[in-house]
Amino acid sequence: MTPPSDDTFYGSDFGALQSFDPDIAGVLLSELDRIRSGLQLIASENLSSPAVLTALGSTLSNKYAEGYPGRRYYGGCSEVDKAEQIAIDRCKALFDADHANVQPHSGASANQAVYGAFMQPGETILAMSLPHGGHLTHGTKVSFSGKWFNAVHYGVDNETEDIDYDQVAELAREHRPKVILAGGSAIPRLIDFEFFRNLADEVGAIFWVDAAHFIGLVAGKAIPSPVPWADVVSFTTHKVLRGPRSGAIVCKEEHAAKIDKAVFPMMQGGPQMHTIAAKAVNFKECATPEYAAYAKQVIANAQQLAATLGENGIRPTTGGTDTHLSLHDLQGVGVTGKDAEARADAAGIVLNKNAIPFDPQKPNIASGIRVGTPSVTTQGMGTEEMKTIGELIATAVTKGDADPDHAVSKEVRAQVTDLVTRFPAYPR
Repeated sequence: MTPPSDDTFYGSDFGALQSFDPDIAGVLLSELDRIRSGLQLIASENLSSPAVLTALGSTLSNKYAEGYPGRRYYGGCSEVDKAEQIAIDRCKALFDADHANVQPHSGASANQAVYGAFMQPGETILAMSLPHGGHLTHGTKVSFSGKWFNAVHYGVDNETEDIDYDQVAELAREHRPKVILAGGSAIPRLIDFEFFRNLADEVGAIFWVDAAHFIGLVAGKAIPSPVPWADVVSFTTHKVLRGPRSGAIVCKEEHAAKIDKAVFPMMQGGPQMHTIAAKAVNFKECATPEYAAYAKQVIANAQQLAATLGENGIRPTTGGTDTHLSLHDLQGVGVTGKDAEARADAAGIVLNKNAIPFDPQKPNIASGIRVGTPSVTTQGMGTEEMKTIGELIATAVTKGDADPDHAVSKEVRAQVTDLVTRFPAYPR
């Protein structure tokens, strides 16, 4: 196995790595081959740019820098101070935020810091239920959030499958939570941030938005921003945003000190300076007209993909999507989410099984699939390709098999190969 002709996104010493450790070098190349050979439709994934990956592989990884720019607990931080301040300034400008903390290692780390800033163990948070589209860190019993805090959960309306705002208001008035949280991991529709703001003010709660999934669409001015409405917004940087795998928080100035102290020293120690530099690069990318066009195309692609799947009997919950992802009910075609994921994978299509609202199946089986368009849009695909992809998914799921040698699986994979050849990931 040989490296591609243009291997700049590996870093300049990939050849040395290949000589010293062919096992790991082989994994890097195999992963590149996996990405290039299939359709990547995981809604929470994207393809970071060569510039972002270069910063990730830099010597900034060597530096210990506990604290914040100008206030470190270690010497020798003059250069990493510059990188972090650039990232902070770009993040604030991108989201028109009062304050930004770019040190969280992940979305879960960012969320943990928000809890640390505003809540004491045992206090109540009102958040969206995981089976209806929320997230593990929003108070589920297996998470720290459910073990340390009293979580009250709202869900979706039985008819619309969108957030049940009447239920949200009723629960908020009944439980008077310390924090009200909006956002999740499988919400296809826009969230009414003004409603949540007004409700939080009414019951005296902090209003927090976990924007991990859709913050990239906000950066591209493709959907409304939660920042003017929320006290605090946490997010990841590796989904639609297309940066490194990491997290960040923006908040109103009045909460800045609490957030900073909750990130460090309360929740984590030394920041990953190479990742912070990569976030700075990413925030600069997101401020360009090209990225804004990309964000809008992500939504157009998601809407077309959802519609095509629906036309093939794989019903989109809520009737469609306003964002980068759609959630689909497979009960009409008699296939479980687990089987659909395996059949799609055998045909070169990577997506994930997902619970749907009021799902009769266990989460590890599920009655639905979740599909997202960030990665394929990064590769340059448009709505015409989404029509093709929707047809391919439907064929693989309803007629294929988990065996890659099945006739239908092979037929679909051949068409997938044609698509990814015309729209390659990381062109050579």
